Amino acid sequence: MNPRLDYYSASPKAMKAMIAMEALTGNLSIEAALLHLVKIRASQLNGCAFCTDMHSVDARRLGETDRRLYSIVVWRDSGFFNPRERAAFAWTEAVTLLSESHVPDDVYTQAREQFSEGELVDLTIAVTTINSWNRLAVSFRQTPSD
Repeated sequence: MNPRLDYYSASPKAMKAMIAMEALTGNLSIEAALLHLVKIRASQLNGCAFCTDMHSVDARRLGETDRRLYSIVVWRDSGFFNPRERAAFAWTEAVTLLSESHVPDDVYTQAREQFSEGELVDLTIAVTTINSWNRLAVSFRQTPSD
C-alpha cells in the first residue's frame, strides 16, 4: 500500500495543531505506560497499522512486555491487565466507537471507579487525539516503516 500524500507538508498549520494536541496528552494526569496501551487499543479498533506499530515500540521502550502487548486485542479475556487498565480499555473502546455505544453508563461507572474526574477528562482527550491521528494515517495510507 502506497501513501496517498504527506499531510505534514500538505497542511503545516493543521499538523502544528495536531502536534500541539499530542504534546498536551503527554503532560496530562494519565501515566505514560497506560497512554500507550490506550493508543494501541484505539489504533487497533481503527485499523491503523502505523499508530499500532509506533505505540507498541514506544510501550516496549517503557518496559511493556510483548505478552501484554499481544493481549491488548483480547483484553477482556486476558488476566494480564489490572482494573485501571481494563477500565481505560473499556472507556477507549466506547469513546472510539461512539456511534455504536454512546458510552454506556456501566462503562462510565467502571471508569469513574478507577479515574478521578480530571483523569477521565484527560483520558478522553488522549483517546480523541489518537483517534484523530488514526484518521489521518488511515485516510492517507501511512504505513509503518522497517
